[in-house]
Amino acid sequence: QVRLVESGGGSVQAGGSLKLSCAGSGLYSFRVCEMGWYRQAPGKERELVSSKHRDGTTNYADSVKGRFTISQDNAKNTLYLQMNSLKTEDTAVYYCAARRCDSSAFNYWGQGTQVTVSS
Repeated sequence: QVRLVESGGGSVQAGGSLKLSCAGSGLYSFRVCEMGWYRQAPGKERELVSSKHRDGTTNYADSVKGRFTISQDNAKNTLYLQMNSLKTEDTAVYYCAARRCDSSAFNYWGQGTQVTVSS
């Protein structure tokens, strides 16, 4: 059974930093091609923040480029999202996700962690 558990969310003032973690289990049972971070703000659709392909390629939403960094520790089965220079518009629930190689969409999701940035 695949399980993704996020942690590291919280409240921070604008300009501050947070580092999200996503601990994965059961992923060894599948061929995972991509891991990613999504977020959903109140009243808005869920959007892709950043993703990391198994070949090392990373992608970032324009709104977070230069501020957020995605990384992965394969030995710990953990995905990270370092968020710097946080803005109030970064406030959202952040979700970790995994995509199997036989799928074009992300298949597995964590429960989400709240990030609140105040001015």
